[in-house]
Amino acid sequence: MHPPPNNASSSSALASSSQAGAFQVQFHQRWNHLNDPHVRALAWLLDAPDLLDIHAAQWQGKIAHIAGTDDGDGHHQTARWLQALECEPEKRLALHTFIGTLSSTRLGLYAEKLMAFYFQQHHLLVAHGLQVRTDKGSTLGEFDFLLQQAAGLVHWEFATKFYLLEMRGAEPVADDFVGPNLSDSLGQKINKILHRQLILGQHPVAQSYLNAPVVSARALVKGWLFYPDQDFVVPGALGVSGQHCRGYWSALSLLMIDDTARYLILPRLRWLAPAKAARKDTLNAAETRDALEAHFSHDRSPLLLVTLRPSGGDELETTRGFVVPDDWATRAAEKRRLATIKVDKEV
Repeated sequence: MHPPPNNASSSSALASSSQAGAFQVQFHQRWNHLNDPHVRALAWLLDAPDLLDIHAAQWQGKIAHIAGTDDGDGHHQTARWLQALECEPEKRLALHTFIGTLSSTRLGLYAEKLMAFYFQQHHLLVAHGLQVRTDKGSTLGEFDFLLQQAAGLVHWEFATKFYLLEMRGAEPVADDFVGPNLSDSLGQKINKILHRQLILGQHPVAQSYLNAPVVSARALVKGWLFYPDQDFVVPGALGVSGQHCRGYWSALSLLMIDDTARYLILPRLRWLAPAKAARKDTLNAAETRDALEAHFSHDRSPLLLVTLRPSGGDELETTRGFVVPDDWATRAAEKRRLATIKVDKEV
């Protein structure tokens, strides 16, 4: 296995290597005392940078932000609340019981459930996952969250997404960020949220479900973006936050494995927060190679691989990346081409 190639397409696309693993360092500094996996995942949802720049003009002020969790007194209050969830058995049981009602292993639904718990505990939650149906029984749409804020009833759509940059042009566009299983793209997701989901509250049928008018509708978007070159800088015009969580992606045959490092292949429901593991649960270089080869011998699904370093008896994530089949980039390009043809025909 060899190092992944540098696929940056212009000299302006390079920055210092300090970007790689920067969020992991910050997360461990703030939250390394947390051990419960649900509490750590919730800490990531509350503290991680937004995926989209809330000030970017193209979002028209429709990007939500969890105010008061990332600095000053608000951060300290959040830290105390998370510490209570971690340490007080009654509060931890309430969280686990709430999560235990989840009937799916889908990561997006798990993240929604965590946020619903947070909003409920902070007396903001009016409704979560409220489906709107027509008189004939067909589903018109769904409110991810209805929250009671000072201004009135607000509608928040929520997404936690993981996208890999597979770029063919000189500069990236939103649809160049593709889901690891090729099911969607950043462009498709944002278009759906802004132009379909956020207008649900304006529909007369949806209004009949509400006890007050919706005063604003916004999208809260968290996630990680992955690059063939870890130092790639996304142009500001794309509307992605400059501080977003990031990693690399590599085809299996081009992956570099460090013989001195420890590794962990993360199951899907542990993709949110930077990993913390006991050494006995991690893999050495040879075991990692064997595990990857065994998986891809019969399965084309990408795997999320994290590199770890020892710290205080634990192993902490330093970087993460998606390992994909060798034909993944070709299939991603074809998927994007077909999607473009479909859009052109619809226009």
